[in-house]
Amino acid sequence: MKNANNSIRIRNKKATYLYEIVETFTAGVQLLGTEVKSIRGGNASLTEAYCAFVGDELYLKNMNIAEYDLGGYVNHEPRRERKLLLNRQELKKLEKKTKERGFTIIPLSLFFNSKGLAKIDIALARGKRQFDKRNDLKDKDSKRELDRMKKE
Repeated sequence: MKNANNSIRIRNKKATYLYEIVETFTAGVQLLGTEVKSIRGGNASLTEAYCAFVGDELYLKNMNIAEYDLGGYVNHEPRRERKLLLNRQELKKLEKKTKERGFTIIPLSLFFNSKGLAKIDIALARGKRQFDKRNDLKDKDSKRELDRMKKE
């Protein structure tokens, strides 16, 4: 039987297009039982999600985890705030950086580690301007052309 723990990885595909990633961290996520089952079924989206501080704690906001089909009356709220578990030094570092102008914390991918615990890769990022996005697309196109020429 295939190991289900490592096969699930939900990515935020827009993140690298919209943001310049400065530093990445891996954090634990506090989830309810029905949320874990729903994620294992691949029913989650990080597209509009972001991280914000509430007091001294970091929360993942606006992440959509679809309700679990067999959850019944104990089902979870799809877009509730979920606490991120980081050590104190990492939290202080992130809080200091986000107070600087232009920095934000965004989720990159959600996965289960080898122990079966839900983890999320988050990044300290700076928003890209329109011309940066255009330059990235040009670079990508030129790289694709070079790869085609090498094949021939």
